[in-house]
Amino acid sequence: MEAPMPSEPRYFLGYGERLTGRVPPPPGGRGTEPPYTLEEAVERLAPRLGETVDRLDELPAAACPREQVVAVMTMHPQAVAKSYFPAQLLNQYGLWHVGSRPVLVTPEQWTRQDEVAATPSTDLFIAGRRESFNAFAQALHTLDTAVPEGLRRIEDIHPFTVAERVRGLDARDSIARTAYLEVVLHAADTGDDGYIVEAFAEYADQLGVDARLGMRLYAGGLCFIPVVASVDQIDGLSQFSFLRVARPVSRMRDIATPIERSVPSPDLPDVTLPTEGPLDPDFRVAVFDGGLADGSPLAPWAVGHDTDGVGKPVDTFLGHGHEVTSALLFGSLAPGAEVTRPYCTVDHFRVLDDSTEADPFELYDVLGRIQKVLSDRRYEFFNLSLGPHVPTENDEVHPWTAVLDEHLADGHAFASIAVGNSGATSEPRIQVPSDCVNGVSVGAADSTGAGWTRAPYSGIGPGRSPGVVKPDLLNFGGSATQPFLVIDRDSAPSLSRTSGTSLAAPSLLRQAVGLRAHFGSRLSPLALKALLIHAADPQELLRHEVGWGKTPSDLDEIAVCSDGMVRVIYQGELSPRQFLRAVIPTPAATMAGFVTLRATFCYATPVDPQDPGNYTRAGLEVTFRPHAERFKKDDAVDPAPHTFFKRTEFDPEHDLRKDAQKWETILHHEQRFRGTSLMRPVFDIHYNAREGGGEARHAPRMRYALVVDVLSPRTPDLYDRVSALYAGQLEALVPLVDIPVQVQT
Repeated sequence: MEAPMPSEPRYFLGYGERLTGRVPPPPGGRGTEPPYTLEEAVERLAPRLGETVDRLDELPAAACPREQVVAVMTMHPQAVAKSYFPAQLLNQYGLWHVGSRPVLVTPEQWTRQDEVAATPSTDLFIAGRRESFNAFAQALHTLDTAVPEGLRRIEDIHPFTVAERVRGLDARDSIARTAYLEVVLHAADTGDDGYIVEAFAEYADQLGVDARLGMRLYAGGLCFIPVVASVDQIDGLSQFSFLRVARPVSRMRDIATPIERSVPSPDLPDVTLPTEGPLDPDFRVAVFDGGLADGSPLAPWAVGHDTDGVGKPVDTFLGHGHEVTSALLFGSLAPGAEVTRPYCTVDHFRVLDDSTEADPFELYDVLGRIQKVLSDRRYEFFNLSLGPHVPTENDEVHPWTAVLDEHLADGHAFASIAVGNSGATSEPRIQVPSDCVNGVSVGAADSTGAGWTRAPYSGIGPGRSPGVVKPDLLNFGGSATQPFLVIDRDSAPSLSRTSGTSLAAPSLLRQAVGLRAHFGSRLSPLALKALLIHAADPQELLRHEVGWGKTPSDLDEIAVCSDGMVRVIYQGELSPRQFLRAVIPTPAATMAGFVTLRATFCYATPVDPQDPGNYTRAGLEVTFRPHAERFKKDDAVDPAPHTFFKRTEFDPEHDLRKDAQKWETILHHEQRFRGTSLMRPVFDIHYNAREGGGEARHAPRMRYALVVDVLSPRTPDLYDRVSALYAGQLEALVPLVDIPVQVQT
């Protein structure tokens, strides 16, 4: 491939995956010594297990399907790695794991040199027949020498109490006598677990509780059931052995708030709308929202659809749907401007209706409508500027999050999800489902100018771990001083002023769609996500407020390499336990002065909603080797490693598990090196698979995208050198069509 002439745009280089190859795994390291001897473990745990068995025996027979009960086994904080999962211990006594939750534990002792302190760990929910728990207790009581070594890594065993299961109902005297609840069972959507749901239905009926089984949703190993109960029935209901949590059902976000209410602005000059249809009318992007009114001025570029079972439209919801669609088609408009043609056709699916505000269980219906469209049509791009009015929780996964993450688990789609307008409230944390690890959660910036910051209304992070960096990105969402401008739905081409994360999310999706329209299917949804994160500017603002930063307003900043810079995109698949070496392209000659390397990994993963602390089934361990001729030892096979992706990027206070970083679906960092310290640098990439926190039985191949920048100010022709050296492997991704790349963000 000939290097582009200096007068031509130097577009980023693609096909970096051609610079990858498998390498043998490095020698394995030793695990840590268990914190307790077997004798200490038995002495500590035998009485606790005995008390647990006594409590389990007190449960009503009707609350224990097939005589099966659930207890809690707390892992020692030094035993949270998947290799320490107590599979042998559980199998020996006929017990099994149904879920887990993250927890802070102060262990009695550990093998570290520092003082014992509260440390992140995991509570395992362990199920089995009552007689199996009795056999386990008897083995400890008699000091059975066949007790597996895994017992030495267990910190505690205790009953799963009603107080632990019931959430958000502490002030019962102050709430209505009738409670609308969401009950979560440890039961998967398989024939094997059907007896659990049937037993719960019978048990609820005995108590006089109205369990709406026809509305139930499944995700992973969980079943979510809407329930109507009196406050006096809740404790009895929560004795059901496979019940994980009972909590007040969340309501849908109020999308008619003053923040997002548009104001017609006849004082602003009208825009000139396009006279042609979308650039590519067959390129279709989905929006799930309040609908589009008949005769919408957006009709030339957007098609409204009523989802199955949706009720009557509501005017305020139609207004919100119009604004979201305008933001996706045009971004924030400039008064008096001639508007460019949209990149795509928008399919707007109305999922909100006249029951949304009144029906306490409407979120189940809305999610079901979204789920059906996505399963039937399999869109590559879609936007959600709505969701439940509930902040992210650390130890429980909401059904909206779980269902969407499962849909996105294979990396086939780019989903922009608004984080919500809770930033200035008493609960400012991002709202579900923007805690999805496979989606793109979008917050709002207050300005398009250089002095932007997070809009005060925009929800803040962190997310749950994994997925701790949230929001993923910011995009312009409007403010009092610089509103977001959309087409007025009643007097187009006049404009309306508005603001909100509901506008920031589709505006960001427009950037991803613009890149796809520009460069075609050569850029996968994962690559688009990686590129937007890679090019984002955090402005040294707090990570939990801006995530990875605000996306550029000009797509040239993403697609075009400046002097002294080369950007390379890798896209591919990884096999479980595979070690892949990715060459970072640099010139043959040593680069003078300082060189900056910037890298962003993105991947999609199946999830385990029943295991929030072990939510992602796939993880990456990335080892950076900067110099091909420098080794730690004379007999070393691989060049010496150097730390690149740092835990402090995610966990500056070291509040998370030690292994937390490897299970994050996004890795992003940049680091400066002397040019002399770099020679044929590489990333060694290891795909680590787990299931339910333990070893994975059947792990799928995993899609990934990697974006790497090499920046060398003293090598202005860096792009040309790399292009020439790797001719026939790397190729410039030249746009397929000539379209404007300036976008309003």
